[in-house]
Parts: sequence; structure tokens; C-alpha cells
Amino acid sequence: MLAFLGAVICIIASVPLAASPARALPGGTDNASAAGAPGPQRSLSALHGAGGSAGPSALPGEPAASVFPPPPGPLLSRFLCTPLAAACPSGAEQGDAAGERAELLLLQSTAEQLRQTALQQEARIRADRDTIRELTGKLGRCESGLPRGLQDAGPRRDTMADGAWDSPALLLELEDAVRALRDRIERIEQQELPARGNLSSAPAPAVPTTLHSKMDELEGQLLAKVLALEKERAALSHGSHQQRQEVEKELNALQGRVAELEHGSSAYSPPDAFKVSIPIRNNYMYARVRKALPELYAFTACMWLRSRSGGSGQGTPFSYSVPGQANEIVLLEAGPEPMELLINDKVAQLPLSLKDSNWHHICIAWTTRDGLWSAYQDGELRGSGENLAAWHPIKPHGILILGQEQDTLGGRFDATQAFVGDIAQFNLWDHALTPAQVLGMANCTGPLMGNVLPWEDKLVEAFGGAKKATFDVCKGKAKA
Repeated sequence: MLAFLGAVICIIASVPLAASPARALPGGTDNASAAGAPGPQRSLSALHGAGGSAGPSALPGEPAASVFPPPPGPLLSRFLCTPLAAACPSGAEQGDAAGERAELLLLQSTAEQLRQTALQQEARIRADRDTIRELTGKLGRCESGLPRGLQDAGPRRDTMADGAWDSPALLLELEDAVRALRDRIERIEQQELPARGNLSSAPAPAVPTTLHSKMDELEGQLLAKVLALEKERAALSHGSHQQRQEVEKELNALQGRVAELEHGSSAYSPPDAFKVSIPIRNNYMYARVRKALPELYAFTACMWLRSRSGGSGQGTPFSYSVPGQANEIVLLEAGPEPMELLINDKVAQLPLSLKDSNWHHICIAWTTRDGLWSAYQDGELRGSGENLAAWHPIKPHGILILGQEQDTLGGRFDATQAFVGDIAQFNLWDHALTPAQVLGMANCTGPLMGNVLPWEDKLVEAFGGAKKATFDVCKGKAKA
């Protein structure tokens, strides 16, 4: 900018001097043609003045020391114009001009952005005005539903014409309108509440009360019917159980009658006065009980035993197998091992001994509850335990064999596990006998017959050379 102003001043100053004829050089030459041979030296002195190197310095107002003093008129014109013309194309001044042009472009772009922003604001203001007009119309329609006293309070104000949208007067008017609407709603609710109260407090018709009473009556009848049905079912169950027992008794009686017809009347008197003898160890001598056992949750098996094995293992006094389980109940002594009780293949060792070849009274009691067991010999408790096939019921419809151990249902005997000796008074109960009952049978003071399986001639059949013989156990024990 400064360079531009300097150029303008230079042009203005040079125009009058060039137009004046009194200041023109002789011959009409310009600044360039008036310079002779020594002209450069004088022009340098005029250009550089006191700082030049062509001659000694002269103070202002004094005559120059040079022999060629510069003419006063033309030198002033050259002093003003020539250095300015030479200084204009400098690089610094060109850089300043470029920066100014860039600044001018920046200002123009900023002005354009401001103009666009102003246009956007104007459009937004117009949209806000349209929205305000729309809201004002809605407010007018809302006021049409207000009470007439509020409508007549004065003319509706035009927010665009009367003042700003958030003026205090308009806010107060809106608050009054809202308050009036709220009061009107409350009055309507108060008018409806008494009607609801009247409906709720009015005496209910007799139909619901009668309906409730009938429902209660029906519920009572239904409950009584259910109780009656349960009683009938219990009675039927009890009756069916009794009938089943009676049927079993009749079947047992018929079976006994058939056995009597087949084998004649019992050869022993009383019917339990006999024994089964197995003289040698083999896999084909045994006795079979012809009565099927029911499902048992407890049992007591008692018998009289006399072993003739000679101390090499007492074998198997009895075994009971069912379909799918050959070792449902087994009393076994194999080799030097102690006597064992097997129930569902679970084993308990019994502290019993039969190696003296004498008669001994043996009782084994067991219950499925916790698998409790007890072992008696000659009326004395020799051992007891628990967790022997706990909670396992003895399955029904199996085969009971005396003298052999079954590997399959009713067969596949092993001679090494056979019993050698005599068996008498084998009885089976469906509960555990008391120690007093066991002792009474052992000392022959309280004989008992098994309620599940009694020792009777007609129920025991000998096979393979095993023999049945008359024997009174108490007299035989005394003689032995």
C-alpha cells in the first residue's frame, strides 16, 4: 500500500515539471539524452548526494566542490522521478502486494459467508414466523372452547403484530387459559364422581348374591362328592386287597388239594415232621418248594440244619432266583470263607458256623428299610448290620431251591456250591421275628409256621436222589 501511494505522489509531482517550458533543457532533450560523457559522474552525485562516492561531500546550502555543478532545475526532476521508478519493481514490494491481494480475497470470502449466513437466518426467521402464525391460529381455536366470560375478556392478540411471543402479558393470558381449562376439567370430574359413587353405593341386585350362594353350595356338593369317591376308592382298594388274599388262599388250598390227590395224603404226622437229606456233593440232588413267593419288603427265614460236608465248606442251604436275577436271596458258605447272605447280588458276611456236624437252628431276618439284617444261631443273636440291598424289594414269582445255588432261574447248579446234610423246618415270614420268637423256636418251646411259606410235605418236592424222611426235629436233636 505504501509503495502504491509513493508511485501516485511521484506521478503527481512529475507532471507540472515536465509541462513547464522555463525548466526545459536547451535543445529539448529529456533526462536520458541530456547526459554527456561526464554525465554519469554528475548524475551519480545528484542521486547519491552526500553519500555518493564521485566527489567530496558538501553541506546543504554551500556550493559544491565539483567543477561541474549540477543544474538546479533538471536535477530536481530526476531526483523525484528516477529513484521512484527504479524502486517500484523491488521484490519486497511485490510480496507485500501479493499478501494484500490474498488478504483482500480472504475478506471477500468472509463477506460471502456472512451474506450466506444472513440469508439462512432470514429464512429461519421466516419459518419461525410461519410457525408462530400457526400456533396463534391453534390458540384461537382453543380459546373458542373456553367459557364465554374468558372469550369476552378482550380481543385476541396477534403476537406478530402486538409484541414478542414471550411478552409477560401473553404469558399471563396463556396461564389464565390453562387455569380455566384445568378448573373446567375438575368440575367435570366432580360431576362424574357422584354418579360413580351412586352407582357403586346403590344396592346390588339379588342376582350376584344368589349366584355366590349357589356357587358355594355347588362347591360344597363337589367336595362332598370327591370325598365320597375317595372313600369308595379306599374301600374298593381294601376290598380288592382282601379279595386278592382270599383268592390266594383259595389257590393255595386248591394247590394243596391237587398235591394231596397226586401224592396221596401226607405221609407225615404232623405234616412238618420230615426232613430232606442230600447224602453226597453233586449238582443234581435238591428239593424244590412248589409255592411261589409274593413281593417282600422284609422277611425272616428259619430252618434246622445239620452239615455233613466234613469242614470243606457248607455249600448252599437255600437259594431264591427270579427272572433277571439269579441271586435274589442266597445263603451260602463256599470253601474256607465264612457264611454269606446275598440279596440282589449284595453280600453280607454272617458269623455262623455249622462245621461240627450237629443240628443247629438258623434264622436270618432282613428288611428293605436301610437294608437292616440280623443272624441268629440256636436262638442267640450272632451278628447284625445295615445297607444290605437297602430299599430293594424282593421280587415275586421266583423259584426256591433247597441244597443248590442257582446260576440261572431254577437250574445250572454247581457241585462245589452244593449243600451236603439235612434240612428241616424251613419256614418263611414276611416280617422280622422278635428275638423271643426266635428263641422259642430254637428251644422247641414256641414252634411257629411261616405265614408266607410253611414247612409242609405237600409243598416240598425232592429231586435227583434227595430223600424225604420222617423226622421230629426236637426229638431228633435230643437223640443227636
